[in-house]
Amino acid sequence: MMDAGSEERLAETQKSFWQKIGWLRWVAGGFAVALLCLAAIAAVLAHRAEPFLRAQIVHGLQKRFHARVELDSFHIALGNELRGKWGVWAEGRGLRIWPSDKAEEALGLDERVQAEIVARDEPLIRIDEFSFHAPLHFARGEPLVISVVKINGLDILVPPKAHPAANTGDTNAAASQLSANAGKTAADATTGNAATGHATDTGFLSDVLVERVECENANLVIETDKPGKLPLGFAIARLALTDIKVNSPVTFEADLTNPRPLGQIHTTGSFGPWVTDDPGNSPVNGNYRFDHADLGGFKGIAGTLNSTGHYQGTLRSIVVDGVTDTPDFQLTHFGSPMPLHTNFHATVDGTDGDTWLDPVDATLGQSHFTARGQVVRIKTADDPAQPTKLTTGNGAVQVEELSGFRGGHDIVLNINVDRARIEDFLRLASHSDSPLLTGAVTVKAKLHIPPGPAPVHERLQLAGNFQLNKALFTSAKIQDRIEQMSLRGQGRPKDVKSTDPASIDSTMGGDFQMAGGVITLPNLNYNVPGAVIQLKGTYGIEGGTLDFAGTAKLQATVSEIVGGWKGLLLKPADRFFKKNGAGTEVPIHVSGTREDPKFGIDFDRFKSTSPERPGAK
Repeated sequence: MMDAGSEERLAETQKSFWQKIGWLRWVAGGFAVALLCLAAIAAVLAHRAEPFLRAQIVHGLQKRFHARVELDSFHIALGNELRGKWGVWAEGRGLRIWPSDKAEEALGLDERVQAEIVARDEPLIRIDEFSFHAPLHFARGEPLVISVVKINGLDILVPPKAHPAANTGDTNAAASQLSANAGKTAADATTGNAATGHATDTGFLSDVLVERVECENANLVIETDKPGKLPLGFAIARLALTDIKVNSPVTFEADLTNPRPLGQIHTTGSFGPWVTDDPGNSPVNGNYRFDHADLGGFKGIAGTLNSTGHYQGTLRSIVVDGVTDTPDFQLTHFGSPMPLHTNFHATVDGTDGDTWLDPVDATLGQSHFTARGQVVRIKTADDPAQPTKLTTGNGAVQVEELSGFRGGHDIVLNINVDRARIEDFLRLASHSDSPLLTGAVTVKAKLHIPPGPAPVHERLQLAGNFQLNKALFTSAKIQDRIEQMSLRGQGRPKDVKSTDPASIDSTMGGDFQMAGGVITLPNLNYNVPGAVIQLKGTYGIEGGTLDFAGTAKLQATVSEIVGGWKGLLLKPADRFFKKNGAGTEVPIHVSGTREDPKFGIDFDRFKSTSPERPGAK
């Protein structure tokens, strides 16, 4: 233990130490107060600088784009970023950029026409929120580098290519000229070009370099100058832009919501530089992945489509090579899903969505076919609503509608079915898993599906010809009749009971048309050993109704068909049925349904025929 003297000496030593360093406490306190004062001053200066910086941003954008610019609010604050660099945090709200404000003056329009144009005008670029971090220190003579600009809520309207219009006082002609200026504004926003295509003095903005732009909840609407066409819209959930340089391509990565069929597209690639005079000639290149697309958005079909591919070209002519897989493709009216796989080469007009397929190489079940043609977006007036803008709210696609027109697709394809099974196509277009026929089929046809509210199977129009080999009816009742006709037609009635009906080799062919859910066959030829059946009539896809009439020509005579002692009794009747080189020619009809067909002889048509004269052939 310490004695009283030692304790007094220790206390005196500690007191002497704090007295010696007392100045340090004053310095530390003063420094803290100074920091607080500096922070307060910086906050006041930042607050007072906000209107000035906001005005500078608006002024710089106006000079760059020669356009009216509005910015609702702009705020700054000191802070450090994730990498620890101190600088200025900035955020703004409500940025809007209009077409060139000099277009009306250049056209010399009167006030009434200008008012009409302004009344229907809307911003080409609209940003809800943006933010970025700018460093406090940067090298003199070098641009101020902003690593990331973040945007939430972006709407871009890309106008069509406009043709110069004379000053006739016509509002539409004036609007056309405004579109030309608008195109330049939208182009400059994408590539960083000045509106004139050359560098201009835009104040401090000319000394700013943005390395990356990250955007969420964006909408892109591409207008078209083609009559009868609709604007093309995309809802972009996420967009990232890098390598942002003047007059150079911009690298992008995006997640898009495709409206029809509804699904998510992930794409990466490069775009630009933007061609100001004709945006449709702006180059684009990239890869895409389209996942879980719901084909149910097209009335009458269903399935989940997945696709991957590569695209390159210009906005007006994008060449796409890709593959699709739909394991459960079906016509919803019938409900029999089939696997569908395609490889395709297509050219797409990115300004209006028109697509030319050349070719589509497809496999449905076990059946292979190719298709060439076009899918064109057009206006239809059968529904008073037209989607004109896509937005992404809470992960869902919302649609703003404009009364007047509805968008649709007009599909025209030339189809070549070269290696296929008839049962695959019949299974797709029937309620039953058991198709009416089986066999190897080839088809050449032209398909047309016009736009409209009716299901696909009712709008589908098909015309062409087909050849079916080794055909077998799945209905035992029908196939038994075919077997009997073949054997009796060969004069072998005794073999009917001992022959397997499935062993009868038959072929079928002819022309066909399909429209309104009805297949019309004007010259159906059905051949089996010993017989040729020629029919014309219709087959209803809905319900499988049969309505055919024609002739059955058999090699054997009536007496040979019956055979035995009954055949001997019918010998005198042979000449009444022997016609046109056939041993027996009988007018027949087929009616009923696929499940319950009814065969019969048209005795009324016998009255209009006469027996063959002896010796005639």
